[in-house]
Amino acid sequence: MWLSEVERVPVPFHGAGAGTEPLTWGQIGIWQAIERSGESRTMGGRIALPPGYTVAAAAEVLAAVVGRHQALRTRLVLTDGRPLQRVSESGEVVLEIVDAGTADAAAVAADTQERYSSVPFDYEREWPVRMGLVRKDGALTHMVAVYLHLSMDAGGLEVLIGELGVDPSTLPPVTAVQPLEQARRQAEPAALRQSANALKYLEQVLRTVSVDRFRPVRYSDEPEFRMIRFRSPATRLAVDAIARRAGVSTSPVLLACFAVALARAGAANPVLAMLMVSNRFRPGFADSVSTIVQISPYLIDVADITLGEAVARAARSTMNAYKHAYYDPDAQDEVVDRVFAERGEAVDFSCFYNDRRKSDRAPSEGDDPSAAELADAAARAEAHWEDEPGMPRQKLYLHVDDPEGAIEFTMSVDTRYFTAEGTEAVIRGVETVAVRAALDPDTPTGVGNEARVPATVGVRAETGEGGAP
Repeated sequence: MWLSEVERVPVPFHGAGAGTEPLTWGQIGIWQAIERSGESRTMGGRIALPPGYTVAAAAEVLAAVVGRHQALRTRLVLTDGRPLQRVSESGEVVLEIVDAGTADAAAVAADTQERYSSVPFDYEREWPVRMGLVRKDGALTHMVAVYLHLSMDAGGLEVLIGELGVDPSTLPPVTAVQPLEQARRQAEPAALRQSANALKYLEQVLRTVSVDRFRPVRYSDEPEFRMIRFRSPATRLAVDAIARRAGVSTSPVLLACFAVALARAGAANPVLAMLMVSNRFRPGFADSVSTIVQISPYLIDVADITLGEAVARAARSTMNAYKHAYYDPDAQDEVVDRVFAERGEAVDFSCFYNDRRKSDRAPSEGDDPSAAELADAAARAEAHWEDEPGMPRQKLYLHVDDPEGAIEFTMSVDTRYFTAEGTEAVIRGVETVAVRAALDPDTPTGVGNEARVPATVGVRAETGEGGAP
């Protein structure tokens, strides 16, 4: 562990717009997760700085982005019930200068990011951004920035990153809908009608889906979590080919492959997964530095059909999930509680799917890969297990990313419900299904029409467990 000196530089900011409003619907979802876990949810990263970069330049950038975006000038007003958001026009945010001393500068930057991410935020008194510079032998080497997830989602972070490398004086005025206006709009009749329609869709899913999601086998008494990373060049080639042929984006293709792989590994059919859906396609939200992601159920029946038909069904199911992902979370809780009470049992919501790829998910252009090319790509797959997953504690939680030339899956599982073999059957099964669908879309899914598909690799659900998504 390195020891360092930390200098704290106050950076004044000023921005347009101030006031106090309820949390937005996206913020409520993050706040619920914070309350359940007792941990601040954060996002951010670190970069190496070019030679000659100065503290003054960093302070100018920090002041500019905080001033531009209400989300970074927001603190909470904690009450007996739901917190309120309070946006300030002006104030001071701290820029830290961390001296590496004799330690490696990159290691100091990594440790600084870990400190920023792990120490809980003071929601009432602290601004939702922590930024620091690492200095080595008198020169700045790295910038570290961590943001409270309550202030922005991955799409908002992408917008912000695009501004960090630009001369602040050249940035155009912010025209996206910012959090205070989002909160006001969500109280208007149009938004409430959208919420009501979304909750009707949720209720329909809750009344039709089986409560048992996984096979009833228990592997241990205490919850433990493991995480596997699977980098798959073959999935990238296959999914692009399938999407080109079907005339759809790669998103429903991946969801179809995931659903078939999960059902083959023993999950109940129809397959239910909770999707993390970005509402940036809605007017005024595309470039908003804010939290606009909400959870919506994706339900698909993959029994007794072909892989090509599964992709077509996934396109429809995905659209339903996207269309109904904008709602009042408090009203959602009421629907969930009412339906569960009427059914006398609770649906297990513990399967989550988060596609974190950039918004443009169109397939790449090119010729379809041959069987030999797909086999060669499959041979280059890489899997890596981790025992301490930094992911939400669910029975199954899958992130999807797109590094150059591959699709990367990061899947966390609860070992009470998934064996190591069962976990790999799901994660590698996505690749297997994608490759098969690319070569022959008329291949059957291999999923029978039983209410619960017989499992061979050890997956379990617990009846009566679950809660609001």
